[in-house]
Amino acid sequence: MKVAVVYDLPMSEEDKRMVEAVIRALSKKHDSQPLPIDEKFMETVKEYDFAFNLSTGGGKLSKQVHAPAILDRLGVPFTGSSAIVHAICIDKSITKLILEKSGIPTPRFVKIDDPNNIPEIDFYPAFVKPSCEGSALGISRDSVVKNQKELKKQVEMIMNKFNQPAIVEEFIDGREFTVGIIGNGNDLKVLPILEIDFSNLPEGLEHFYSHRVKHHYGEKTTYICPARLEESQRKKLENYAKRAFKAIGLFDFARIDVRMRVNEFYIIEVNSLPLLVPVYSDLTKMLAPIGWKYEDLVNAILEAAIARYQKSSENSKLNLG
Repeated sequence: MKVAVVYDLPMSEEDKRMVEAVIRALSKKHDSQPLPIDEKFMETVKEYDFAFNLSTGGGKLSKQVHAPAILDRLGVPFTGSSAIVHAICIDKSITKLILEKSGIPTPRFVKIDDPNNIPEIDFYPAFVKPSCEGSALGISRDSVVKNQKELKKQVEMIMNKFNQPAIVEEFIDGREFTVGIIGNGNDLKVLPILEIDFSNLPEGLEHFYSHRVKHHYGEKTTYICPARLEESQRKKLENYAKRAFKAIGLFDFARIDVRMRVNEFYIIEVNSLPLLVPVYSDLTKMLAPIGWKYEDLVNAILEAAIARYQKSSENSKLNLG
């Protein structure tokens, strides 16, 4: 096939590494070429058989939805979830409502869109974060608040800086994991669970993925894969992750971030379009225990998308008949 590897402009160094790596991974089986989202995108992309979507950017009001919406409108098949699912996952409050409704544990929370009307909560310590950001933007040691005064200060900071509502959720003080899933429907493959251990960080640094920990202390963060879990715990977490994947309506691949307190897991984030930067990205850290290389991960994502479209086409023919 002729596969477009779709990416955003401008590109960071990480973006360049990712796009180049995905093209190399696909090139053994397909004619893969880079394709930026620019003023010519809508015309050029129609020349391709399939799109491998890496676009996490967007406009002023939304992210991640533009590439899949355009591709769907033009009838070009693509990897990853639909525009509506990305929109759901970007808004953490909607994601959490779906998880709650589906009986999947997630920390208690409130969404605040008026800094002058901050409700009393009964789940301190609490964690304050922007409702629609990723990459740990807006998250710092001050995100953990212990009283109403600290809560008000942090909510006001989030709303002023990011011009969006704040999510206030119960802070789960415990171990952290992330779960990678590839596939669709009942054919879901859970990659070896990755445990993120912050115990070796410098004294005084927060033990969670704040912006500075994520982007400046990665070499001091310990990544353990497979995670140190008993078999019953692993199965329980895998079950939660699969249920979340299906409840939200994800396609092809995703990453689900989790915290564990005592013996219970709580889903804190669902990433519908996780980055695939070699070595750096969490999904790529899950490959060694199953003997996969980077190209195996990339091609598994593409194959899952191809199978999904083939199944959809077969079902359409059956319905028409």
